[in-house]
Amino acid sequence: MNISQIISYWGYPDEEYDIITEDGYILGLYRISYGRTDNNKNLAQRVVVYLQHGLLTSARSWISNLPNNSLGFILADAGYDVWMGNSRGNTWSRKHLYLETNSKEFWAFSFDEMAKYDLPASIDFIVKQTRQEEIFYVGHSQGTTIGFITFSTIPKIAERIKIFFALAPVFSTKYLKSPLVRMTYKWKSIVKAFSGNKEFLSKTSFKKCVGSKLCPLQIFDKICLSILFMMFGYDSKNLNMSRLDVYFSHNPAGTSVQNMLHWSQLLNSTHLKAYDWGSPDLNLVHYNQTTSPFYNVTNMNVATAIWNGESDLLADPEDVKILHSEITNHIYYKTISYYNHIDFLFGLDVYDQVYHEIIDIIQDNL
Repeated sequence: MNISQIISYWGYPDEEYDIITEDGYILGLYRISYGRTDNNKNLAQRVVVYLQHGLLTSARSWISNLPNNSLGFILADAGYDVWMGNSRGNTWSRKHLYLETNSKEFWAFSFDEMAKYDLPASIDFIVKQTRQEEIFYVGHSQGTTIGFITFSTIPKIAERIKIFFALAPVFSTKYLKSPLVRMTYKWKSIVKAFSGNKEFLSKTSFKKCVGSKLCPLQIFDKICLSILFMMFGYDSKNLNMSRLDVYFSHNPAGTSVQNMLHWSQLLNSTHLKAYDWGSPDLNLVHYNQTTSPFYNVTNMNVATAIWNGESDLLADPEDVKILHSEITNHIYYKTISYYNHIDFLFGLDVYDQVYHEIIDIIQDNL
């Protein structure tokens, strides 16, 4: 099922929009405007919450579990107007006004462009559509990275954000241990050659078949689990094994090779930098300087709440500490000892550990 079908299947109202970025990408944006049992359909009075997915996933990650354990549905049932964005290049954002999807030009982007174009376009659209002056922002993984960049470099967008909820935030990568990013760096020439320097890990029919048909089989489930834990961190007891086929059939949702190479450029760094185009001359064209510039999160004044896990291979606790020390307006900080990177989406106890706290903080700030 696609995103709209999943929302409708569980009995929620679904709205789907195509929004166009300043540089011509067409992004899928989804809305759950109220809960299943809500009789008050007055959307003008509803608080808006925007959800931004992480690396190699999509808006579907917020609704992949049952309604009582999926943040998109939980927030809608709590009375909020829920919007879910998609970054360029994933399953639901593979169109452009002028560029062909199979062209190298289409895939010449990283999270730089997601922060510069995608997120501002999404937030501007939501603000105009709902007529709400401020919204609450929830990001996971790369969804936090995009937020930190946008909110520290584009003040007019930052002014729209009431509170930034950062789940498994990634900014410093000095202690990052995920083999996925490290192998991309080590074998970057192979990755480029294999993919044509275009798309990285799209949701092909083969991968979808592997996820939905093979992972549920007892002989393969341990292999599928090992792949998950190798990428994101180990926590077998907190994963709903009955949903494993769903997780693998939905993910990976794809991104660009350039985006993965960008992450690999940042290994062992305590600060985010823009993409290095490979030569002083090319950097001069893109940035008016010979090296790629740093992003300064201290320029962000948005109130920020952080949740991270000690078993996370992508958002290492030591890296999160570095990030936390540079955030000027932090309002909440919680470390969960056994959480890995995807527990914030799929953990069995994620409502008790994270989601109900998000709702409590929202309610306290209305």
